Amino acid sequence: MVKRRRKLSPEYEKLITRSLKEVELITAKINDIYDDDIREEYTIAFRAVKLQLVSLSQTYKEIGFNDDSIPLIQKYQESLNSFINEYEI
Repeated sequence: MVKRRRKLSPEYEKLITRSLKEVELITAKINDIYDDDIREEYTIAFRAVKLQLVSLSQTYKEIGFNDDSIPLIQKYQESLNSFINEYEI
């Protein structure tokens, strides 16, 4: 059986790349927090955002652009915005 080629989207790849850089920057800011308790709280809260981005990126690498791609990026962006609004970083 012939393996299907995955559908690619340059715009979606740019969104993922930009998101990865944004997560890296926020992670660095969190790691720069001096107070251990606050840093741990931020790290735990930000973990959900990071996991959604990893899932999004992994799905794109394995499957490519599909019907689930837009809802995945929207869910990631909503959780990121929620984190940014709730925590001052």
